[in-house]
Amino acid sequence: MRNKGKAIKDHTIAHLDHYLDMLSEKVEQNGGTVFFAENADEARQYITELADARNIKTVIKSKSMVSEEMSLAESLNDSGFEAVETDLGEYIIQLAGESPYHLIAPAVHKSRKDVAELLDKDFTDGDRVPDATELTMLAREQLRDVFARADMSVTGVNFAVAESGSIVLVTNEGNGRMSTSVPRVHVAVMGMEKIVPSIQDLSTMLRILIRSATGQRISTYVTMVNGPKTPEEEEGPDEFHLVIMNNGRHKLLSDPQLRESLNCIRCGACLNACPVYRKVGGHAYGWVYPGPIGAIVTPVMTGLKDASNLPAASSLCGACHDACPVKINIPRMLLELRYKTAEGSTDPKERTSTFTERVIWKLWRIGMMSRRRFDWGARIAYLLMRPISLKGWIKKAPPPISGWTLTRDFPLIARQSLKSRLSHRSKKEIS
Repeated sequence: MRNKGKAIKDHTIAHLDHYLDMLSEKVEQNGGTVFFAENADEARQYITELADARNIKTVIKSKSMVSEEMSLAESLNDSGFEAVETDLGEYIIQLAGESPYHLIAPAVHKSRKDVAELLDKDFTDGDRVPDATELTMLAREQLRDVFARADMSVTGVNFAVAESGSIVLVTNEGNGRMSTSVPRVHVAVMGMEKIVPSIQDLSTMLRILIRSATGQRISTYVTMVNGPKTPEEEEGPDEFHLVIMNNGRHKLLSDPQLRESLNCIRCGACLNACPVYRKVGGHAYGWVYPGPIGAIVTPVMTGLKDASNLPAASSLCGACHDACPVKINIPRMLLELRYKTAEGSTDPKERTSTFTERVIWKLWRIGMMSRRRFDWGARIAYLLMRPISLKGWIKKAPPPISGWTLTRDFPLIARQSLKSRLSHRSKKEIS
C-alpha cells in the first residue's frame, strides 16, 4: 500500500501542470470558479474581496492548514468579518490565540481545564472540570448559532480529483459537511500539490491517509464536493470557489532533492514518531507546519536563512521515514537542507556559516585526508592550546572557538596520538 501511494504521488507531482489544468477545467465545467494564487497575499485578497462583494457578514471555517498558512481567519476578522473556526480543536486554538500544535490534533496540548476556561467564561479555579463529552456539547451549543447565520464557508482540501473536479474532505466531526452545504458561498483552499489523478487513486490515498492519521479504517465523514448545487438539489452552496495556492511550493517542485516533500498528505505520522517533536512540541517550530515535514517545507517556503535552525532540529534517527505512509525520505532532505544552509549552494544570501567557520572546517578536512597531516595538525593544536590550559582542561577558549567553553570545559588535545603511544609501548616491551 505504501509503495502504491508513493507511486501515485510521484506520478502526480511529475505531471503536476497537466493535472492542475485538468482539475481547473473540470471544476469550471461543474459550475465552480478556480483562482490560482501565487502567494498567501493573493489568496487572502481574493477571498476577502469575494466576501465583500457578496455582502458576507459571517464566515465559518473548517480545518485547513493552508488557511492557517495564509492567516485567513485573522485577516478576515481584521477586515470586519466574523470568522469562526468550526473544527473543535481549531476552535479551541482560535479562542486561545495560538497556532496548531499538531497537524491532526491542533489542541492536543490543552488539558480539560484549559479547554473549560476557554469555553466557559464563568469557569474558575476550584470548579469541577467537565469531562470531554460535556466540553464538546458546550462547544456545539456555541457553534450552532454560528452555523445558522453563516453566509460563507472556507474549507481545506484533503484531496482534489483531477478527472472529476471533485474536492474531498476527511473529518471526524460534522462541521466539514455542514460547512460545505449550509452557507450560500463555499470557498475551498488547497496547496497545488493536494491533487490525485482519478477516483481510483483517491480510494488508495484515502485508506493511507485515514489509517496513518487516526488509526481508523475509515473516518466518520468523507465528503466529496462537485461544485455548487444544481436546480435538482435541495442542499449545497449557490457558489463554489476553489483557490489553489503556490506560496513557495514551486521552490520545492523545482528542486530535485526536495521535490519529494510535496508527496506529503499531512497525516501527522512523522510527528508522532519523531523523538524531537515529542520532546519540544509543535509551537517550537515557529510556523504552521511542525515536526519533521515542517523542518523541510518551512525553511523553503519562508526563506532558508530565516528558518535555518529547523533542519538541524533532528537526530536523523529515521523514525519519520519508517512511519511515512508514502515513504518520504525526510532524513535525506534534512541533510540536503543542512548542506544548503552551510554552503549557500543555491543562493549565497541564504548561507548561514561565517567565513571563519568555513575556513576552519576546510582546514579540518585537509588535515583528515592523511595520517601524517592529522598527526602534524594535532601536534600544532597541542602547542597552541597548552598555554591556555589548566591541568589538561581549557576553561575559556579564545575566538573563534570560544563558544565551546561557554557552558563546559574543553579538554586539551593529547600530546601524542593513541597510535604513537601504542607504538612506543610495544617497542619498550620488545626491548
